This record gives sequence, C-alpha cells and structure tokens, in this order.
Amino acid sequence: MVIARSGYLQKLIDRKYNGLVKIVTGIRRCGKSYLLFTLFKQHLLSSGVPEDRIIQIQLDDRQNKALRNPDACDEFVRSRIGEGQHYVLLDEVQMMPEFEDVLNGFLHIENLDTYVTGSNSKFLSTDIITEFRGRGDEVRVPPLSFAEYHAAINENWDDDWNNYATYGGLPYVALLKADNDKAAYLQRLFTETYLRDIIERNKVKNDSELSDLVNIVASAIGSLTNPQKLENTSKTVKKVAISAPTIKKYLGYLEEAFIITPSKRYDVKGRKHISTPLKYYFEDIGLRNARLNFRQQEETHILENILFNELIVRGFQVDVDIVDITKGRQRKRVEIDFLANQGSRRYYLQSAFALPDAEKRAQEERPLLAVGDSFKKIIVVGSNVKLSRDENGVVTIGLKEFLLNPDSLDL
Repeated sequence: MVIARSGYLQKLIDRKYNGLVKIVTGIRRCGKSYLLFTLFKQHLLSSGVPEDRIIQIQLDDRQNKALRNPDACDEFVRSRIGEGQHYVLLDEVQMMPEFEDVLNGFLHIENLDTYVTGSNSKFLSTDIITEFRGRGDEVRVPPLSFAEYHAAINENWDDDWNNYATYGGLPYVALLKADNDKAAYLQRLFTETYLRDIIERNKVKNDSELSDLVNIVASAIGSLTNPQKLENTSKTVKKVAISAPTIKKYLGYLEEAFIITPSKRYDVKGRKHISTPLKYYFEDIGLRNARLNFRQQEETHILENILFNELIVRGFQVDVDIVDITKGRQRKRVEIDFLANQGSRRYYLQSAFALPDAEKRAQEERPLLAVGDSFKKIIVVGSNVKLSRDENGVVTIGLKEFLLNPDSLDL
C-alpha cells in the first residue's frame, strides 16, 4: 500500500533553502518520520542530490545514542559538510538537550538546509514560537484525510468510508487488516502514548481526572460546551468533581498535543468571536471512537467531526456561526455548523447525515438563509446525492463528492 502524502511533501519542497529550520509537527504516529525520511529523501535523491549530501540522524535509534549529546551532534553534522548544498534530517530532535542552540547554529551554515521532526510531548507549536523566534517554519501534518486513505486502500467507497469513520486515518491503522487489531492499537496508543506524554510533560498528578475528561469530551463532539458544563457533567455522569479551572488546564494540554481542536462561536452580524461555549473535535475520529470503546457510533456527530477536519486540512479557519432568526415576535438564535474562512474566501456549511423530506431540508437551510450575505452556502449530505442548487442559491452536495474532489467547495 502506497501512502503518497503529496500535499505535505510539496510543502517541504516549497520551503527548501528558505533560511529557516523546517519543523514537521503533528500528533504522534501521524507519519512525520515517513514524510521526512522516506518521501522527502526520495525527492532529494530523484532531484540529483548525492546521498552523501543527505545527513540523516534518527535520535530514537539506540545506535545514535551518542549523537543525543548536542556537541557531538553538532560536530557530526559539520564534519560531513563539504562543497555543494547539503541537507540534515533530524528525527525526534527533542531527545537532544539544547537542541534549539544546535539548530539555530545550523542556520549559519550557508550550504546546509535543516529539517526536523519532534514528538508532541516536548516539541509543540508553542515551543517553536518560544524557542525559534521567527527562525522556525512549521509544517503541520495531520492523520490521513479520507481522500488520502481511500487512494491508499483503493477499495470500494462504502467499505473505505465505514472503516475510516470507525478507525480513523492514522497510517499504521490503515495498514492493519483485522478490526480487532485496529481497535487494540488505537486504545493502547491513546493510553500508553498520548496520555502518558501529556502526564509526563505537564506533571499531571491525577491522571484519572484527565482520563475521565477525555471520555466526556469524546462523548460530546459537536456539542457546545465549556469548563463549567464539563464540571457539571463530571459530577453527574462520572460521579467525580473536577473543577472548572482544572478542566480548562487539561483541555489546553489536549489541544497542545493535537488530540482535540476547538471551534469557537462567531457572530457574523456582530463580527466577533464569542469565547464560550465552544465545540471540540478530535484530530482523528478513530482515536475518539477508541476512547469510548466504539460504543457511541453516532453517524451525525462522526460525520461532523470528519467534515471539520477536512476543512482544517484544506487550510481554513473553522468556526461555529451563530445567527438570529425572527419569526413573528419571537427571536431565536441558531447555529450553522461551520463558518470556513481562508483569506477573502468564506463558506457556510451544514452537515446533514440525511435529508429525508422537505421539512428537514428547510430546517438545515433556515440558518443559512438568515445570514444575509452573498457568500456560498452548502449542505453536505451523508448519502451520495447528485449535486444541486436550489432557488435560494443553497448547494447540496453528497459526502463522496465533497471529500474526494479538492475543488468541491467551488462546484
């Protein structure tokens, strides 16, 4: 099975020789090392770069233990630089103390281009901002999108969709054949890697609280919430009291580790964000399902999470839009699932697993029509309906076409 990841490879190619440290980040096991050491290295070799000008160091390999010493690593790299353009590829760079000094030193070598990956537990976007101060160029790599997954598996749409919606898009999961193996891997990975990373990085003393909160958030994807609501849920459902300040802190840890992503509410008419409540979505739907032991397989919420991730992958900032609808003397505040912005581009999207009748269609359209601007309004339907545009200009598109066509927003 071939996983191309061509979009992220192109991002690395476009950043060659830009004078910055290229930093590949993303959730653990999303394929950062494969992107750098397999795909990008193949690109360099096919471009005519001699192999001895590619200096690669995988610091999690015990054979390279000595190179975890910053002075030894610095000397090793410099000793291999001769004439012509050279490239250094460093994996799991957080295993080297003072790596910031080493990497910043490499920037002074004119014929050296530097690329690194780092584990989420110690190498996050916030660290990059702090440590590199404008000298780091981040390439964020998510799990496989559905289009990438479908292209790699290359089976029929229904089977691929059902597997993706259940087990997600982590590359190793895509390689596994048996459902039991996929489930066991995801559950083990969440507990033994992701949560352990967060606990060790942030010195979390009560790991059962963190674990309970993850389960509560996983149960409520696509629902508006805030720390106070989550505190109340923990008391009534889990029968434990986790304070709102502690919940806020834990949510920050989960965001920094790329496990969850918030979607804030945005008032289009007031042109402002509303800080709370907001929605949380999982970076990988398989991880979310695994946390709940695959018990809560609500098709509507899973579809919404996958569409949110798709918009993020396409480079959009994604908010929850709120609009007011007036009917007679009554005024009601309603939501539009996604307000997607990218520069001057804007789209309003509703996620609807099905539109069985005119009443349901009217329900989905009503918030879109209340916006009152000329930007495109779209309803994405779980079934593979033929694309249509009604008299109000609202586009209805089937899930298959939306996910597999990179230009689907502009059809």
